Amino acid sequence: MKPSRALIIVAACVLAAAGWSAVTYNRLVQSRLAVETQWAQVETQYQRRVNLIPSLTAAVSGALAQERTVLDDVARARTAYLAAPPGSDSRVQAANAVQGSLGRLIAVVEANPTLMSSETVARLMDELTGTENRIAVERRRYNERVRDYNILVQQFPTSLVAGICGFPPRSYFEAAGGAATPPTVTLPSP
Repeated sequence: MKPSRALIIVAACVLAAAGWSAVTYNRLVQSRLAVETQWAQVETQYQRRVNLIPSLTAAVSGALAQERTVLDDVARARTAYLAAPPGSDSRVQAANAVQGSLGRLIAVVEANPTLMSSETVARLMDELTGTENRIAVERRRYNERVRDYNILVQQFPTSLVAGICGFPPRSYFEAAGGAATPPTVTLPSP
């Protein structure tokens, strides 16, 4: 018996829909993995920053006994970052706390001429500045990957496959509240 023309058309449509769904699913997976890979780059730079903290704190602590609270804040923020699960919201919040406490420490160092003249502190500050720049670049790249992924997930007809296969939109990296306000540090007179 010869298949009818309608049956051939239906079969062709089903095959085309299945092929399109498979290609779309693969694009969604690729985009999701690009976001996750970029987040790993952000985490790598966070780890670099966290690894610099003990050296910087040790170099500064001897000269700044009166600024012990700033150093304690940096140490607590570092501990919270290391304890938070990778990729979690608590890890992002901990990274923001590290950034805030380091900002206060940097302000203390910059306001103290004795520290600024120390070769060790100057080298560590340069490394920390370079790391902060790398973090900013990696965060920007992460947000670009999230934007591309979210566009893909939310555009029709890809949104159909995304909804069925569990590809929710991702959140952008956002600066912590108060990040636009520079820290203020007052040092006692010698």
